[in-house]
Amino acid sequence: MTKEEVKVLIIGSGPAGYTAAIYAARAGLKPVLYTGGQPGGQLTTTNDVENFPGYPEGINGPQMMMDLQKQAERFGTKINYGLVTAVDFSGYPHKVTIDEKDEVIAESIIIATGATAKYLGLPSEEKFYNRGVSACAVCDGYFYRGKEVAVVGAGDSAAEEATYLSKLCTKVHLIVRRDEMRASKIMQNRVVNTPNIEVHWNTETEEILGDDSGVTGVRLVNNKTGEKKVITLQGFFLAIGHKPNTDIFKDYIEMDETGYIKVQAGSTKTNIEGVFAVGDAADKIYRQAITAAGTGCMGALDAEKFLVAKELQTV
Repeated sequence: MTKEEVKVLIIGSGPAGYTAAIYAARAGLKPVLYTGGQPGGQLTTTNDVENFPGYPEGINGPQMMMDLQKQAERFGTKINYGLVTAVDFSGYPHKVTIDEKDEVIAESIIIATGATAKYLGLPSEEKFYNRGVSACAVCDGYFYRGKEVAVVGAGDSAAEEATYLSKLCTKVHLIVRRDEMRASKIMQNRVVNTPNIEVHWNTETEEILGDDSGVTGVRLVNNKTGEKKVITLQGFFLAIGHKPNTDIFKDYIEMDETGYIKVQAGSTKTNIEGVFAVGDAADKIYRQAITAAGTGCMGALDAEKFLVAKELQTV
């Protein structure tokens, strides 16, 4: 077992984590970043990123994460491949266990563990991921202009994504498992009043169909009658929610009912002194690479202010 003492520990390596590392390193804080189980975060599973400023021709998701990593390392960030398996925020400084054996003693911690989209669990989802299957209409809807698509879900997110896609696509099929939606009344009205959105009630996805070119259709089943039908389309969007990767912090950090970390308004501060939350671990509304990067910057600045104040207290 090894023990390491650091000023700033960053947990997670998506746009939020790497941006926090860039700012913390430039402030001379010598941050240490642990990548987690998916180095680079969700964008490493995205082929094309076209909505991040500064890339006029777009960029491959994994390449973008490599660029951010190199930039963080350029300013002195120490990047380690490892998984945080336990935390102890009961005292100060904070203690974090890596890979169940190594310990990091941190004066400040920036949580950037992100969130994971929920899937239906169909093998065809994985087969056609990034080839017609997406969990983010705002990210990928642009690629389906003039095409026919489907959205799965019944909450506000599903209604919002279906409405957004209706402005780009010829037709949107909204697949709802029950005979009603969970979305707010105003969002339901928007769906009902959008001519090119067709709602399929009491319907579940049995299989996503496709070939070497990607998704070509979907086979649906009515869970009341058992009737099956195949719809021809080119895009299949999941909007059944995200799960923030925050379970390991639940004994110490305040969260909402779905596990998103609560932060003080206008900051990245959590209820624990010296612990900050950035990116999708604390953001259930926007969930974009650019907003994650923005909060990563905020987290580093908040951590820097905290450490300066701590030093002044000990003088």
